[in-house]
Amino acid sequence: MNESSSTLSGTSPQIAHRSPTEWISSLPACLMLLLVVIFTTSSDIHNQILRIGQSTWDGYYELRSDPVAPTCSVDRDIDAEVDRIVAERAIDDADDLVLFEAEPVDPEVIRASVVNSVEACQFKHERYEATKDRITPGVRAFRSVELFIGDLIAFGLTSQRFILAFLVVICAATATFRRHHISMRPMESRLDHRVSSILQFAANCMLLLSAWSFRDLVHGNNANVAMAKEIIHLTWIIGFAVLVVISGIQIFRIPADAEPGGNFGHAMLSVPLYTTMCLISGTYFLLGGHAAGVGIYLDKMMDLSDMFLNVGLYVWIGMMLKETKLAALVFNVFHPWKMPPELLAVVAIGVAAIPTAYTGASGIFVIAAGSVIYLELRKAGARRQLALAATAMSGSLGVVLRPCLLVVIIAYLNREVTTDQLFGEGVKVFFLTLVLFALASLTLNRQSKLSIESPRKAFPAMMRNLKPIIPYALLVVGTVYFYALVLDVQLDEFSAPRILPVMMLAILVYEHFTVARRERREMAAAHPAGLSSYEERNKPGFERSLRWATNETTVHIGALLFLMGLSVSIGGVIERSHLMDMFPTDFASPWTVMLLLVGILVIIGMVMDPYGAVILVSVTISNVAYQNGIDPIHFWMVTLVAFELGYLSPPVALNHLLTRQVVGEAEVRLASQEGHTFYQRHERILMPLVVMGTALIIVAFGPLVFDYY
Repeated sequence: MNESSSTLSGTSPQIAHRSPTEWISSLPACLMLLLVVIFTTSSDIHNQILRIGQSTWDGYYELRSDPVAPTCSVDRDIDAEVDRIVAERAIDDADDLVLFEAEPVDPEVIRASVVNSVEACQFKHERYEATKDRITPGVRAFRSVELFIGDLIAFGLTSQRFILAFLVVICAATATFRRHHISMRPMESRLDHRVSSILQFAANCMLLLSAWSFRDLVHGNNANVAMAKEIIHLTWIIGFAVLVVISGIQIFRIPADAEPGGNFGHAMLSVPLYTTMCLISGTYFLLGGHAAGVGIYLDKMMDLSDMFLNVGLYVWIGMMLKETKLAALVFNVFHPWKMPPELLAVVAIGVAAIPTAYTGASGIFVIAAGSVIYLELRKAGARRQLALAATAMSGSLGVVLRPCLLVVIIAYLNREVTTDQLFGEGVKVFFLTLVLFALASLTLNRQSKLSIESPRKAFPAMMRNLKPIIPYALLVVGTVYFYALVLDVQLDEFSAPRILPVMMLAILVYEHFTVARRERREMAAAHPAGLSSYEERNKPGFERSLRWATNETTVHIGALLFLMGLSVSIGGVIERSHLMDMFPTDFASPWTVMLLLVGILVIIGMVMDPYGAVILVSVTISNVAYQNGIDPIHFWMVTLVAFELGYLSPPVALNHLLTRQVVGEAEVRLASQEGHTFYQRHERILMPLVVMGTALIIVAFGPLVFDYY
């Protein structure tokens, strides 16, 4: 959770006005993310090029390669060919030793076969000549472009695994170097840093040993290992070795600003979650004589490389959004109504559900846009506890809405449900949780008068505040329509990861020539003697915004993807230890099975990332629910809500940890000093639990009540 003193500040060592971290981490990460967008977009471009080729030259697919001249001859003497075949058949029959006399050879049948063969050969020659004549210089030029893009797509598909492995290794090393991994509490004292670094060193050594053992295992079972697989193995080994070196150095190099002393219990809470998961799963596999276990499960990330790369793209999108003025402008639209902070939090939660539906997981959205929501709520006068609660829940309501990728994966893994059914029920769950949040926000601890500005005053001001958003709206609509009209790609859960980065880059370019230009003029006017070197290289603009967004992206990707990868290994421990086999399969009442399912699903949500948890539940628990009379749609709605409650529940409370990571420990510490009652001091934890806990009870047991009566 903490960053080391070696940050991207103006006092760090500079190489060509950029920090070493930016050169060896942020720049490669930015290039890899751009490559992912280019490779995935090139597929859309290639499809359109093929359509253009087909519409311009009928039968273009035959022209994509030079035709091969037929080897058969059309100038054959049919009578001579028939006589030759008949003679050969007669000789063969005479040589064969058979019990019965062979059927006589029919020359007419042979003649028909030869005629057909000659006609087929004639057709091949005619087709060859026609195709050869159609390959004009224009076709060759068009074909060279089309085939180049096709090769680019093929290269992009095969390189996804390498890009993911490189991205995880680079970003995880950056997160380790900057002490930015996700933990229960930040490292503050010297003891915190020492204990955390020692355990990270042990966990990283375990990862290195496991990756090395996995490579030896693969080589032992297969003497000819593919080069691609060998590169992945070496990437993991080198990456984990770098993590070992970094964490080993950090044992002895404690930040100068660390507090002296410390408490061992607090120090254990500062250990990153990935470290704890690695030590648990690694110890399990080592005791079982399977040292390669963690490495094998980490390598399973490569099988879903497109999904994990999309996670990285969504984080990048959120960090670029953070560098724009868009979120502040959207909040400005509601400011004229002078809503109480509690009501504005409800509006923010409802609006945030839409982008959450495209990111596919609440934790990703909290990382991507949590800081923006928190800052805007604070500007509107919201107390810190309420702003933190709203930020932690900002992504919880949208995971059941179309076109959430998580729901698509559920439908893919479980043939008992469809996306239309799940999204249809998801709308009901969304409104239920939104109403519950509104009730909790406006009743449990409301500290302001529940009133808004009169429409006569608020509406004209709101219209004025809408004007600055119009260029952004045009860019958004223009990007969507460009993909739809030019590339025939609609914005949905499959295309969003490659469309949204382009959209955000367009917004950054727009702000570079409008907002940033104005800010640069203001800076120049305020410093007539000239800017300092630090101010000069960090002037507002496209390059600065993209650079700073990528700087934040690298540490968040490293922390999140590493945590996701190790949660997969925890899922492997659960699977191999047969813990789920202890779960009964037959129950006397659906109420009983639902009660047990709710408890287990919440616990799974506490310790696993959503995608890995969905796979585990699909394999182990879903059939138990179906066999005991739980409707599949009902079960998966319960699962999604239970997961969200798990992400908000102590002791882990992942969404709260992510909120603290993007908001800052100082704000959380100040929030703990607010309020007089127990609820007020812990509202950021209690309100989400009340809302999602109540929603889970209603979603889980409400349908059973109606079935009972």
